[in-house]
Amino acid sequence: MGQVRFHARSERPPAEALYDRLDQRFGEEGSPVALTEIDEAAQIFEVSVYFEDAETVDLDAVREAFADFEPEREDLPEIDWMAEVLAGLKPVRAGRFLVHGAHDRHKVLPNDLAIEIEAGQAFGTGHHGTTAGCLTMIETVVRRRRPRNALDLGTGSAVLAIAFAKLARRPVLATDIDPVAIAVARDNVRANGVARYVETATATGFGSPAFRRSAPFDLVIANILAGPLMQLAPQVARHLSDDGDVVLSGILDRQRDAVLSAYRIQGLFHRQTLRRGEWVTLHLCRNRAGAL
Repeated sequence: MGQVRFHARSERPPAEALYDRLDQRFGEEGSPVALTEIDEAAQIFEVSVYFEDAETVDLDAVREAFADFEPEREDLPEIDWMAEVLAGLKPVRAGRFLVHGAHDRHKVLPNDLAIEIEAGQAFGTGHHGTTAGCLTMIETVVRRRRPRNALDLGTGSAVLAIAFAKLARRPVLATDIDPVAIAVARDNVRANGVARYVETATATGFGSPAFRRSAPFDLVIANILAGPLMQLAPQVARHLSDDGDVVLSGILDRQRDAVLSAYRIQGLFHRQTLRRGEWVTLHLCRNRAGAL
């Protein structure tokens, strides 16, 4: 038999407690545990644990770990999931940028700024509307403003830092709270030939010595979520140069005005909104004359 998944849904605090319990019980044995937001408005999360061999699962241990939850079971077919994902991920074009996997190198055209990112790594293959929106906005800002340096906050796979480095040929600091993401980002930076421009660092918010070495930034890019973006607004403004620009994404269209208000309080003005489906990418600037 193939893999089997046991899962349950709950509001955030119980879901996080369940995730921790499953991770402690099964994570060390190599069984992946996932916490996924299902309904942002209602704050409903789904917790899943995956087992490679359905026939060898200790069902009593699963029931004990889920405790008061009644887990649902899903038997998964024996499929090479990575091969399936790669086959479905077509190259993504955003302006001059072409984000692709190794299996699509032959599709890169002479004038493309090609960024090779493999699926299954840290967040950011270019296929999500927020990443593609940021790539388009980065090209616009770099062409118009020619920033001397940049920060990619919450870099994930480093696709945005790589894009800036390839286009601007200027230094960029790429940070993430997750050390695993930073390890992946570092590999991607080397593979894309921009190690001379991109510095990577593990950091929570702006808590790294790397910020003191690199700030202020002419361009800050942050593709995370609306809540953290609003919380980070004062620090983003503090680390921005006097004539700097900010590109923000990970924002639903209905969250746009709240995010803009948080940054307007910090003296940053709206310049452009780019919409892709339900997601928006925002460009803000210090200069009121350039704002919209």
